[in-house]
Amino acid sequence: MKSIAITETDQYLFAQGTHYEIYKKMGAHPCKMDGKEGVYFSVYAPNADSVYVVGDFNEWKEWDIPLTKLGPGGIWAGFVEGVKEYQYYKFFIKAADGSTLYKADPYANYAEKRPGTASRIYNLEGFEWTDSKWLKNRDKKDMFKEPLAIYECQIGSFMKHPGREDGGYYSYKEFTERIVEYLKEMKYTHIELMGIAEHPFDGSWGYQVTGYYAPTSRYGEPKDFMYLVNTLHENGIGVILDWVPAHFAKDAHGLSNFDGGAVYEHPDPRLGEHPEWGTKIFNYGKTEVKNFLIANVFYWINMFHIDGIRVDAVASMLYLDYGKKDGEWLPNKYGGNKNLEAIEFFKHLNSIIHKEYPGFMTIAEESTAWPKVTGPVEEDGLGFSYKWNMGWMHDFCEYMKLDPYFRKDNHYNMTFAMSYNEYENYILPLSHDEVVHLKCSMVEKMPGYKVDKYANLRVGYTFMFGHSGKKLLFMGQDFGQEREWSEERELDWFLLENPLNRGLKDYVSELLNIYRKYPCLYTDDNSWKGFEWINADDKDRSTYSFFRRTEADSKCLLFITNMTPMKWEGYKLGVPKEGTYKLILNSDDTRFGGNGVPVETKYKAIKELCDYKDYSITVDLPPYTAFVLEF
Repeated sequence: MKSIAITETDQYLFAQGTHYEIYKKMGAHPCKMDGKEGVYFSVYAPNADSVYVVGDFNEWKEWDIPLTKLGPGGIWAGFVEGVKEYQYYKFFIKAADGSTLYKADPYANYAEKRPGTASRIYNLEGFEWTDSKWLKNRDKKDMFKEPLAIYECQIGSFMKHPGREDGGYYSYKEFTERIVEYLKEMKYTHIELMGIAEHPFDGSWGYQVTGYYAPTSRYGEPKDFMYLVNTLHENGIGVILDWVPAHFAKDAHGLSNFDGGAVYEHPDPRLGEHPEWGTKIFNYGKTEVKNFLIANVFYWINMFHIDGIRVDAVASMLYLDYGKKDGEWLPNKYGGNKNLEAIEFFKHLNSIIHKEYPGFMTIAEESTAWPKVTGPVEEDGLGFSYKWNMGWMHDFCEYMKLDPYFRKDNHYNMTFAMSYNEYENYILPLSHDEVVHLKCSMVEKMPGYKVDKYANLRVGYTFMFGHSGKKLLFMGQDFGQEREWSEERELDWFLLENPLNRGLKDYVSELLNIYRKYPCLYTDDNSWKGFEWINADDKDRSTYSFFRRTEADSKCLLFITNMTPMKWEGYKLGVPKEGTYKLILNSDDTRFGGNGVPVETKYKAIKELCDYKDYSITVDLPPYTAFVLEF
């Protein structure tokens, strides 16, 4: 067995911020030393006067098992004989001022189930992975020319066991069976999991983390999480994790004030605290902190085979004054509000990750106009694979919730995103943030009577799937969840007894199937080569028409959307070439909950100038209807 003892080389690389496998040394590792079975413990506590291990193996006696400080770098370590897997432990730290603290292990890979706060001994070795084909193919492909349709999901509220006092959570293994079935039926390519890293408070949804290296024990053991990822891969589904390097919880057992001093956060509260969120900010200028975070991504890749991370709250990291009032922040050395250390951190993270794992996605949730978020690091970009298009999301939601009478005055909300589309690699997100805090569910945002709401949403989703950019939907949005999402209850699956909800689910499944079937919808997402407006200016009738194409110009798709309750008979529009245009999707079809207004299924282009095109077709557009035609 390879030694897990901390060496001088380990200490040097950690201090340099380049020990990308430090998780194999730090924390608690079952091993054999000098012929004796036990656990090797190590922890970074540079300001501590002394450090001890306490646990159920020594009846939590505070001064019983001291660790040794290995060098000036601040790492403490020691081997404890007889400690076994699953036992509970913490580090008992005597600070420089004489105060004492109980701290969970920052590198623990298993945590006590909340409300408990201890760490647990766990051996990650021994799981039999069977996804080597998936991983090999992932790193061979050009991710930008592949379909990417993400199902954002929170395990704890996807489905629940009714009537249980523990929250009724499905275990990782129980969730596996249900989610694989659902994702395959719907035709999603990836799942994005919220709140996997250990966190104490359910209501934080996992965005206030205490255990960055521990899959939450709410749903089972780390190897159960491995089983989930492995099974998803075996079924052709990628796994993305929400990752939260922007801030961390202040809970007493966590990273805050770890050894009596500022270890992970910046010591100046103007740089080290989010007053708005009540959390601590990582000190991105400190090499050991950067190492902790970057190695954490490698940990999820190497130990759990994760395919991507969606980085939460990137804007809050890039701007020193994000969410702060005058006097609550400090400018950088040039007097500006850019966080230079965070910028360098992102460049370091993305460059090393993409070098080692070219098929691994890093996705930025970045809500401002920061340039080159997905630009190459060599060209002063941040190096992310994708950026959430928050501008598109805002404009889309604001437009779709309008009474159709007022849509004509806001017509260009829906076309604006294409004016800047080529500057980044975008994902179009309709995430959990859009269906909480009194924002209404997606279907309840829509105007009109109930049947109108579902018709509106079908048209809106068609526009989204036709638009340039990869796709993301939060769970429940694909079948018309009517209540806002809450982590305290499961999705309203009973709604699928209603024809409108079943119809919407079938419609989204058909959109996903078409999206994956037609390369024109995903191979050229960030240039005008793959998208062309036919008529982006028909505000008086609130219609949009455009087509998607590939460089080979084969199997192109034409999209026409009517955003009003009016029927537009004899609607004429230009088309790019002669031939027959075949209707492959009609959102008004009765099987999707539509009215089933009779329409033609094939349209022969005639040589007649329209919309600056040499050819044209004429269609009858039913109210609140979208057509997708193949040509």
